[in-house]
Amino acid sequence: MSEKSLDDKRLSEKLAGENVSTDHPRRRVRSFVRRPGRMTAAQQRALDELLSDYELALDCKDLRAAFSRPAPLVVEIGCGNGDALVWMAANEPDKNFVGIEVHEPGMGRLLRGLARDELTNVRVAMRDAVEVLHEQAPEASIDELRIYFPDPWPKKRHHKRRLIQPEFVSEIIRVLKPGGLLHLATDWPAYADWMREVLDEQSALKNTSQPDFARPAWRPETHFERRGERKGHPIVDLVYQKAH
Repeated sequence: MSEKSLDDKRLSEKLAGENVSTDHPRRRVRSFVRRPGRMTAAQQRALDELLSDYELALDCKDLRAAFSRPAPLVVEIGCGNGDALVWMAANEPDKNFVGIEVHEPGMGRLLRGLARDELTNVRVAMRDAVEVLHEQAPEASIDELRIYFPDPWPKKRHHKRRLIQPEFVSEIIRVLKPGGLLHLATDWPAYADWMREVLDEQSALKNTSQPDFARPAWRPETHFERRGERKGHPIVDLVYQKAH
């Protein structure tokens, strides 16, 4: 075997071992893992019978077009079991909401709440939030982005999976309207510090949550928040505004 052929063989073996294709770029690291959860019969029935009533169409190229009325648009990323989104949509009826959640049991519970309270100002997407924003949110089209208690990925080797990364923040800035708000909450102080460090690097965003980082009136207490408080974790809310 020639020296060149040997080098090519070694390269192919290395790429195969790393599961990397020479034809496609390396897959983006996702901030979530689809973990199987306990699905109740009621949640499964909600997915089967209600999802089509609320689901955001894949061919919708502007989230605002998913609603029959013009109204300020709020997007919640990672709405968990949906209780917070149901509460916000009911208490802010003058706004349209899009809830993004990949885990099926939580989506099933959310759908049940929307149907129970007869809420018509909510659409949902069971997809990667990064893809939803990139593919379905035009520039300066969202009034508020709310991200409550995202996975902190506390181990250092997993920090690359954290949702709040410079690249994603650039996408957030793109889709927010001038004057629009980015609201985050976490019960992990180290993640709060990480968020502030990433966000404070962006000249287009101003931190309006200082000095106490307290929960704004529009955010209800969440399931993850209560769990964090039981463990003695401090709750930190961060609210940033995009420059006009």
